Amino acid sequence: MKLSINGRFLSQSLTGVQRYAAEIVKAMDRLLASGDAPRQLLDAEWQILAPPNARTLAGLRRINVKQVGSLQGHAWDQVDLARAAAGTRLVSLANSGPVLHRDHLVVIHDAQVFRRPDFFSWRYLALHRALGHLLARTATIATVSSFSRNELADALSLDPASIPVIPNSAEHFATVDPDFSIIEKLHLAPHQFFLFVGSMSKNKNVETAVRAAERLGRADFPLVVVGGDNSKVFGGGATESRSGVVIAGRLKDEEIAALFSRAAAFVFPSLYEGFGVPPLEAMFFACPVIASSAAAVRETCDDAAVYFDPLNAGELSARMHERIALGRISPAEHQKQQQRLVTYSWAKSAAAMLEFLAKPAPQTTSGRPTR
Repeated sequence: MKLSINGRFLSQSLTGVQRYAAEIVKAMDRLLASGDAPRQLLDAEWQILAPPNARTLAGLRRINVKQVGSLQGHAWDQVDLARAAAGTRLVSLANSGPVLHRDHLVVIHDAQVFRRPDFFSWRYLALHRALGHLLARTATIATVSSFSRNELADALSLDPASIPVIPNSAEHFATVDPDFSIIEKLHLAPHQFFLFVGSMSKNKNVETAVRAAERLGRADFPLVVVGGDNSKVFGGGATESRSGVVIAGRLKDEEIAALFSRAAAFVFPSLYEGFGVPPLEAMFFACPVIASSAAAVRETCDDAAVYFDPLNAGELSARMHERIALGRISPAEHQKQQQRLVTYSWAKSAAAMLEFLAKPAPQTTSGRPTR
């Protein structure tokens, strides 16, 4: 048995999708190396097939990395990867893969291109909608939450029961040492600022957080905005500096960890998510979470966050005011966070992935995968 992993994520900028792919691969490698995986997978040959511009994924013991082809982007997926993966079971972890490969598991993280076309440029929208429909008929689709499973099943005319759920986690921050010098660099007072971490894409809805900070009117409790600008893809734009708002730009994980550790609360105003990892990352550092009422975010956070309508800056401002009055996180709040954190782990998700891959390959009937 030979299994290939689509390594295109190693050539892409690091966002939540690429982090998911890297952490799942590393966790699967650990389980394979320790022998804690289905027997037929222990005896299998494992490889990551990566494009020539891919970065390395250090520390792997059982999964080999092989650079193949000369193309890049979707062309590499459809031509170079398809050729190199022929005759193997293929796993694609980052939303796309070769549409003609029949023994193929593809993780599609959300249904945004179907549910919220206003978030995307028309070229991106057309490409990813077409990819989704084609992959739904030639591959097995997996996703990261029950919410996304139902959304994708409806959008792609699939049986929800055919879509395995293999969730995210926040454990990647366990190996990150916070760099607290960022607090001084940004002229912040510990536990006297609110934190937003995310891209400037439309679904992340940073503008609502900025308006809420302005309405709060507390210069001594600014909103720190961390993240890059994906306006070329998503059609959104980076926010400009405003009163009570600190634009920090892209930061290293060590700096973000420090901000999580010292924020009064993490603010997550997202309009649409497939899972919602940043609130879990905040909880990892015992940071209170004020989160959007979006369905996937509620599924992830349950009772470990307080919620607001992401279209209502006034409601978010009120939640921020309440957090200032409450002060530091309480033992009861922290316990609820811990209960959410133990629900998700990369080891659990990798084990679920391996259990699925150990099953017989799906057969296709009229171009649709069945088991």
